Amino acid sequence: MKVLVATDKPFAKAAVDGIRSIVDGAGHTLALLEKYTTDDELYNAVKDADALIVRSDKITSEVVCRASNLKIVVRAGAGYDNLDLTACSEKGVVAMNTPGQNSNAVAELAIGMMIYLSRNCFNPGTGSELKGKTIGIHAYGNVGKLVAKLAKGFDMNVIAFDPFVDSAKIIADGVTPVSTLEELYEKSNFLSLHIPANAQTKGSVGYDLITRMPKGGCLVNTARKEVINEAELLKALEERTDLKYVTDIPADNQAILNEKFGSRVFASPKKMGAETAEANINAGLAAANQIVQFFATGDKTFQVNK
Repeated sequence: MKVLVATDKPFAKAAVDGIRSIVDGAGHTLALLEKYTTDDELYNAVKDADALIVRSDKITSEVVCRASNLKIVVRAGAGYDNLDLTACSEKGVVAMNTPGQNSNAVAELAIGMMIYLSRNCFNPGTGSELKGKTIGIHAYGNVGKLVAKLAKGFDMNVIAFDPFVDSAKIIADGVTPVSTLEELYEKSNFLSLHIPANAQTKGSVGYDLITRMPKGGCLVNTARKEVINEAELLKALEERTDLKYVTDIPADNQAILNEKFGSRVFASPKKMGAETAEANINAGLAAANQIVQFFATGDKTFQVNK
């Protein structure tokens, strides 16, 4: 089988070497398409690929239609909104992600961003500590659990909301579950977002929730920019001059936010959550192993287009 790694932003060399070792060791052939700049390059590369590994690359219906041999595509990372799941399903292509492989990197970044905003973006002046503050975890999945664990190490009070996770499991981690989103935001000095971007969540975090936060509250978004209602975020920050917003996904109106609110807001130049050597390698190797297992045994454990 031909396994294509198509990444306009390449994996680290160590990750590529590891992927090659896994693929070659299973008797398959590895092909690389790195730093491509046009759709046509991707279209040509996928024509005879049996399997595809990508990062944030857009696998559209056009890509899927041109990949006549494609049986599986794996997004090396947790989010998979860059994959056209409908197109994959219609063509009988199994789509997967690699949950958990980037989680620690994202969790550490979330905590780091909280410290950065709490210390006035490292500008002169009196800041504040995380210790004793309440952090709300919006979605208690792989990343949310790790953020909670790290926050407890800072002696923070940790609460969480996730209707899809049994409260007993949250309590077992020493975290207090809350019953509504409104309560989560009302009690959180820091609110760490970890929801996916889907039809139910896009634009769901807006004025009503944000303005429920206590005085000096800080919203931390290491999830997806689409979950934020950006117009309502702007309104909330205008009316509540004590609130702060930090993210590793610049908003479409980020220039306006920066101009209006200065050090009350911060966005990294590009998405940074998974940008560690460890996460890069972990996700790439996981993707390769999942493809090998799929061809060997039909394993579809991490399928996302069921």
